[in-house]
Amino acid sequence: MSEPQSKKTRTEYDGPKLELKCINSIRALSADQPQAAKSGHPGAPMGCAPMAHLLWNETMVYSPSNPSWMNRDRFVLSNGHACALQYSMLHLSGYDVSMDDLKNFRQIGSKTPGHPESFVTPGVEVCTGPLGQGISNAVGLAMAEKHLSATYNVGSDYKVFDNFTYVICGDGCLQEGVSSESSSLAGHLGLGKLIVLYDDNVITIDGSTDLSFTEDVVKRYEAYGWHTETVTDVANGINDLRAAVTKAQSITDRPSLIKIRTEIGYGSPSKAGTSGAHGAPLGVDDLAGAKQSYGLDPTKSFHVDDDVKEAYAKRTTEVESKRAAWEAMYAKYTEAFPEKAAEVERRFSHKLPEGIVDNFPTFQAGDKDKATRQFSESCLNSVAGDLPELMGGSADLTPSNLTKLKCSGDFQKDTPLGRYLRFGVREHAMSSICNGLFAYGGFRPFCATFLNFAGYALGAIRLSALSQFGVIYIMTHDSIGLGEDGPTHQPVEMLEQLRSMPNLNVFRPADSNETVASYQMALSSHKTPSFICCSRSTVLAIPASSVEKAMKGAYCAVPEESPDLILIGTGSEVGFCMTAAAELAASGIKTRVVSMPCQEVFLQQTMEYQLSVLPGDVPTMSVEASSVHGWHRFSHVQISMTRFGMSGPGGALFSTFGFSPENIVAKGKTVVEYYKNAGTVPNLNSHPIFDDVMIANGH
Repeated sequence: MSEPQSKKTRTEYDGPKLELKCINSIRALSADQPQAAKSGHPGAPMGCAPMAHLLWNETMVYSPSNPSWMNRDRFVLSNGHACALQYSMLHLSGYDVSMDDLKNFRQIGSKTPGHPESFVTPGVEVCTGPLGQGISNAVGLAMAEKHLSATYNVGSDYKVFDNFTYVICGDGCLQEGVSSESSSLAGHLGLGKLIVLYDDNVITIDGSTDLSFTEDVVKRYEAYGWHTETVTDVANGINDLRAAVTKAQSITDRPSLIKIRTEIGYGSPSKAGTSGAHGAPLGVDDLAGAKQSYGLDPTKSFHVDDDVKEAYAKRTTEVESKRAAWEAMYAKYTEAFPEKAAEVERRFSHKLPEGIVDNFPTFQAGDKDKATRQFSESCLNSVAGDLPELMGGSADLTPSNLTKLKCSGDFQKDTPLGRYLRFGVREHAMSSICNGLFAYGGFRPFCATFLNFAGYALGAIRLSALSQFGVIYIMTHDSIGLGEDGPTHQPVEMLEQLRSMPNLNVFRPADSNETVASYQMALSSHKTPSFICCSRSTVLAIPASSVEKAMKGAYCAVPEESPDLILIGTGSEVGFCMTAAAELAASGIKTRVVSMPCQEVFLQQTMEYQLSVLPGDVPTMSVEASSVHGWHRFSHVQISMTRFGMSGPGGALFSTFGFSPENIVAKGKTVVEYYKNAGTVPNLNSHPIFDDVMIANGH
């Protein structure tokens, strides 16, 4: 391991004194925040301050007065634990992040949370912290710019979309598998406006990277098809970094990785170059010593001298003038190309085209029964031609997921107008990239794989939900009904994992109308991601279904005014319940069948409606070829999966695991008899309902 820069013999800083003072002020301000909070990560910001200064004070174009300006350069702090650095830069650059906000670092309700949150802090593009996600989001951001510039720019006079995406990442980001997946695809696609600054500080939480990370990162990225540069020192001047960034900007056919040797905790008397600077405040004495080494007053906290403020104010004026020039160009563009401009405005305001829902297919009684993945294919393609923001693809399962867009070709290096994405076998990157597409603005990305393989992508799916990114996930082969591929592919527990996640709608449609309803709700929920889980096997049409009923989350698929028994099903199992209900009725047991395509949507309905469907005091049995967990609030007893599946024909598996109409009939009779003998049916709705404590507390 090389000797830490702060412990080498210092040379005269190669650059203006004010430049060094700006960098040192960033270091001090970024270390003050975790010190005040008694929590946080000062080391990476202290080492990365030269990068941040170059980006914010010279390189990037942005708008503090309009943080959502569509042609801003995008910045992603992939090593999100270093967020004090980003907050310092937002404050210095004039964003709505005050010095008091910095003092409130990591406190409840502040604009400066413990890791960047895109819905909290102006100027933050994506939620980062889970390592590898940010750089992968950035691939999506760069893809978005490439597609939109090809779609809407006109010649050299009207460059509506013409921005770079800049990333600062650390060793941890490049160790996570998701970054390898996304970086591989970025190289394949030749995303020339993606520039990654790799903070090579040779330290992890456990200690030196020699413990676990000794690969040649530069060679790996060259193999991915990236342009690479190496900068060995930014402590004593940033001219080499400046030249490397300039070179990267000129490389238009490849993304760029700049490996930059830094020192974690630069300037700290006792912790510089060690893991001790990573995840805890420096301490009062050590922080004072660092400030003294920077030539700053060690007695002052959260202080920026006027000349540093003025330097950043000057840059803010420069970038705001560039935004103003863009707006003048865009005004002319609007006059010259009103249809293009109107479409851009509609897309970035999250408005759907007028009447788009009328495009969805309608289905009639007597239509041929199909698998819901086939209905999904019809729905997707019925709107795609008139919904240019709908862009996505599959993780190498297009023929199985049935997601190919008939209205568009592939998005590739030489065909950026294409809207169909070939993600390859990269489920985690697929989801993370879609988050980046959504974050850019103007997109409703979709992605697809087998439902079981959502497990590969859960880290990014969780960030879709947390970030309020309305990504549409199309997941086929949704149960043991997929058949012969066996338990490695059969998603026994996945539905409940997804349903337990806040701000995520999980749809499992049972027929054509429910599939249309799922898509319609997904498109109208731009702040909530949606999972549309589809069958491989054929499902029976539900005579009583309609799009309107399905959009309530649950409804009576087989109505019965005064039932002796209620069966709840989802997906393919609703058909089994309907067949069983007919036999139960013939035997004298009046049976209602409830189809519940989306639990989350059903629970948003009025209590009056919920009770009209599921009164709670009628014997109720749920039937779903998935985990039992989560069904107890809706049903007294459950037919479900309590073990992994098996390899065999789908129909035979449904019978083997108890989902046949015959078994549903037998279990239904047992349930009715049990509660008849008991003399009472426990009311599932007889319990207190607590107010949301966060809402009660004003959050």
